[in-house]
Amino acid sequence: MTLNELKLNETGYINELMCSDGVKRRLLDLGLIKGTKITPLFVSPSGDPTAFEVRGSIIAIRVEDTKLIDLNGESSK
Repeated sequence: MTLNELKLNETGYINELMCSDGVKRRLLDLGLIKGTKITPLFVSPSGDPTAFEVRGSIIAIRVEDTKLIDLNGESSK
């Protein structure tokens, strides 16, 4: 499952970042490492980007990047 498949207010855990080096570095700097809990909260009116809660902060990630973030099989509402 990838991050773009997670429904609003459903929690997932990051397994792997499959992005290019530049994007991967930015996401790692924001705290998106293996095992990090992530929850989609809001989708912008245009549908892109989506706001996620990560480590007590809210960050926006573009849909094209969420497709490259693999989640563990476990998730919860």
